[in-house]
Amino acid sequence: MNPNLAKLQPYPFEKLAELKRGVEPTADRPHIALSIGEPKHPTPTIIGEALLAHLHQLSVYPSTRGMPELREVIARWLCKRFALPAGMLDPDRHVLPVNGTREALFAFAQAAVDPSSDGLVLMPNPFYQIYEGAALLAGATPHYLPCRAENGFVPNFDAVDPATWRRCRLLYLCSPGNPTGAVVDGDRLARLITLADEHDFIIAADECYSEIYLQEDAPPTGLLQAAAAIGRDDFRRCVVFHSLSKRSNAPGLRSGFVAGDAAILARFFAYRTYHGCAMPLPSQHASAVAWSDEAHVIENRRLYREKFDAVLDILDGVLEVRRPAAGFYLWPRTPISDTEFARGLYAAQHVTVLPGSFLSRPAPGGDPGAHHVRMALVAPIDDCIDAAERIRAYCAAL
Repeated sequence: MNPNLAKLQPYPFEKLAELKRGVEPTADRPHIALSIGEPKHPTPTIIGEALLAHLHQLSVYPSTRGMPELREVIARWLCKRFALPAGMLDPDRHVLPVNGTREALFAFAQAAVDPSSDGLVLMPNPFYQIYEGAALLAGATPHYLPCRAENGFVPNFDAVDPATWRRCRLLYLCSPGNPTGAVVDGDRLARLITLADEHDFIIAADECYSEIYLQEDAPPTGLLQAAAAIGRDDFRRCVVFHSLSKRSNAPGLRSGFVAGDAAILARFFAYRTYHGCAMPLPSQHASAVAWSDEAHVIENRRLYREKFDAVLDILDGVLEVRRPAAGFYLWPRTPISDTEFARGLYAAQHVTVLPGSFLSRPAPGGDPGAHHVRMALVAPIDDCIDAAERIRAYCAAL
């Protein structure tokens, strides 16, 4: 067996199940889960209709590269969403559909990292644990960049020393961030592109939460947008990952795409032809419909804004928490340890949240996930309000 498998840590939800083991929560109220970021808003009917209309194509092997129509829709969406000149993205060279970005984010490191190079894979801390596992199984060493309140929960890239940048082979970004909702602005993105040129590494930008932002007139900047702004029409060393899971409330569709540097995508495509992970044709047709429609995405954002307004009003003065720039998570600071808070809240109020330290690693100056919990506002608004009331009652009793 691959010896690097032994380096993998238990997934956060395994740790959460162990933390809750033996706890008997109050039985007088239903359980509310704020722990997992699984969207619960209805999947748009247009997606289901497109799936049903093309079920007959289950008898056809799909191509790894995906249907030309899907790649063309994605390229147009990217250009419109990120203010790129029309035609800047070639659907045949700059876009590759994938079966969900979780799979693609993991696979990308296997293709992009030379395991003989003693390289580092840099990532935010706290983080989506796929980045860490991808680095370890690619034969690289994870290097964690703390995301602290004093820097707006964005890594302090200026604090990274030149020796670390020289060893960097791949930088995972997550903007908007999971779990903090922080956004890396265009100036920082441009600076990272310059560093990637200087030290010859690839930037893999996980932008899966990019379409859930709280100010309708202020969408987060994307990596390709920042590259184009500094004249990089070839998007060299820049690759972005997008998904329909959060944008379109379709996590079960397992549909996303990778876009950017054509030379990198050509090599990643070669890897994927062996990986055997082509998207089924019915899913591709449904995806093309989803990427072509913005009305359901605007409504999705409205529903999340409504929930943030209601929950933050209840938690005001109860927990140290602020409205994120984007995403659907709250990242409050806890008055006691995050694990004690999560276990006690489950026992007393039958509400599950995820301890921040399950999403982070210890760092100089302290674990950046400690004394925080992640709350996913994905449940119906009434459940989110009920959960917030229970959290307030729990905090009052501490």
